[in-house]
Amino acid sequence: MLKINIIENNEILLSGRFDAAQEEKAMKAFNEIHETTTINFKDLDYISSSGLGVLLATQKRLSESGHQLKLISMNDHIRDVFRYAGFNMIFEIE
Repeated sequence: MLKINIIENNEILLSGRFDAAQEEKAMKAFNEIHETTTINFKDLDYISSSGLGVLLATQKRLSESGHQLKLISMNDHIRDVFRYAGFNMIFEIE
């Protein structure tokens, strides 16, 4: 199950599993983002292609108004998923 917690200063903490079963919930939350926002992955265990799709759609929408998602604190497995998908060229990852 995916948990989406707004921390502060435009930072969102993701925890659990970001998969197809959570796509609708995630899209609803990510559609509320309208400015540059940091997504903290420190408690995220898994991300599927559906999760990647939600992030990509949000990034594209934000970039139209000069904003972006910044991704931080990924574990090695999730960082590899982003790298293999070429998303390390699309997102700012710290």
